[in-house]
Amino acid sequence: MSTNYLIRPNGTAAQNFRAAGVWRDTGPISDLRRWRDETPGAPAIDAYRADGGSVRISYAEYAHRVERFAGALYELGVRPGHVLACQLPNWWQAQVLILAAARLGAVLAPIMTTIRPRELERMLHRLGASVCVTVDEWAGFGHAAALREIAARLPELRHRVVIGDPADGEVEFGPFFEATPWEQRHPVALDDVREDPDRVSMVLFTSGTSGEPKGALHSQNTWYAGMSGMFEPLEVTSQDVIFTPHSLMHAAGQFFSGVSLLAGACMVVLDAWSGERGLRVLADSGTTQFVGAPSFVYDVIAATGGERPVLPALRMVACGATTVPTPLVAEVAEMFGVALRAGWGMTEVGICTLTRSEDPPDWAAHSDGRPVRGFELDLRSDTEITRDQPGRLFVRGGGICLATVGRDSGAVTVIADQNDGWYDTGDLAVPDGRGGIRLMGRAGDRIGGVFMIPVNDVESELLKHPGVADVALVGYPDGQGGELACAVMVPATTEAPVGLEELRRYLTGEGMTEWYLPARLEYVEALPRNDNGKVLKDILRRRLLDEVVTAEQGTSGDHAGVS
Repeated sequence: MSTNYLIRPNGTAAQNFRAAGVWRDTGPISDLRRWRDETPGAPAIDAYRADGGSVRISYAEYAHRVERFAGALYELGVRPGHVLACQLPNWWQAQVLILAAARLGAVLAPIMTTIRPRELERMLHRLGASVCVTVDEWAGFGHAAALREIAARLPELRHRVVIGDPADGEVEFGPFFEATPWEQRHPVALDDVREDPDRVSMVLFTSGTSGEPKGALHSQNTWYAGMSGMFEPLEVTSQDVIFTPHSLMHAAGQFFSGVSLLAGACMVVLDAWSGERGLRVLADSGTTQFVGAPSFVYDVIAATGGERPVLPALRMVACGATTVPTPLVAEVAEMFGVALRAGWGMTEVGICTLTRSEDPPDWAAHSDGRPVRGFELDLRSDTEITRDQPGRLFVRGGGICLATVGRDSGAVTVIADQNDGWYDTGDLAVPDGRGGIRLMGRAGDRIGGVFMIPVNDVESELLKHPGVADVALVGYPDGQGGELACAVMVPATTEAPVGLEELRRYLTGEGMTEWYLPARLEYVEALPRNDNGKVLKDILRRRLLDEVVTAEQGTSGDHAGVS
């Protein structure tokens, strides 16, 4: 077991967080046990599939399946501190596995299904995962085959579990986890679990800034701090039905599934997203709270065809992951009859800010919210903070991960040991005038919206292409509150320069994850650099932003030199 998973919080800090009610002495298994006993027949999970199927699981069934899955993991040798990696769609089995890992005191490592072999191998190597659960094929990609190919280079990976059609030497999930009563062979009941909410329980990978991706090491208490802080702003109760389209393998999906369990509410998941499917699920499930990045909300609005949908149970729409585009606030109010809530968070800190019901109805157009209970914010700058000169956002509180570890270097940073516990988010913000913040951009080279792109990785691969003499990856607005990547390239030859589609095919052939790929290409004679050779990406961003604004105003045609 890696010593990284033995990291624990500072004793004084833990004591203070507990005294403030930000941390507790129990974990999610105690929450599951509570609702199993108090509301055994209440719906815990509504799982919808793109093929039209659905499964509803009660809290009593949830608890039983967690026991069974935990027994199966135990039979595979999973013990406290061992790493269980999961790369699965939004199926109910994924959520039960997450709780089964907590039941055993294992370290969960959820990995998005969009992550491809190049990144997957690096992640599993750094994690030291002993078991990896995946799907045979999803969205046209053979995940089991990809894992099979890299497994020989992962000596700590003892078992590969496949939902679907496994090959020789792989464990078939259905018969082993669902059909075999392992809870009878390993009969330690939920009631006998002794939880340790201060130990590392989950590793979530984030692209970080422009350097190597990092794994954020969270405990059950760091995750709980953000979830419990949301209860008052979102007014969550056990009667709520909470639907987030985000993947359960992503921090956002994990966060709101945890909120549902903490409240004894029902969580709704959909395995393959489209606006049309999302709209049907909202109606069929009786969703009361719909939470997702702006792009998901835009998709649902587009699916309505301009007609206001009949969603009598819906009382809240909330957006996070990135700044909410101003027009979306009015569109949500018109289409759904509710005020849009805005929030901000990141993998390392969870959800940190939210707008409130007492704010003006259109406040999400002006603010990303005030800090939730247990968090402090600090805007730092050497000059006066204005919209033209925003401050750098720092966060401190019980929801910040215990440590980060470099995916490739293995470099560990214990957050409490740095800057008196203040975490540099890399974001720029200004005060909103009501005790909160409005995000203004990113201080570093981060690109993305719901998901962040590891800029250095992509640039490094592009530079290996014989048609690329020099390149910089910069972001430009996607029109839905996020960003897309533009490759600003110095071509190796001007006679027949390599095009965008060829570069995308090249990166895909190298195993690069699809949403890392540039969506735009610009040619330049030379990249602007400072005296130390660093590319002046702010100059490139301003050029791109000016071009996007000009194009939106309809005053320019095609851009010369853009593929």
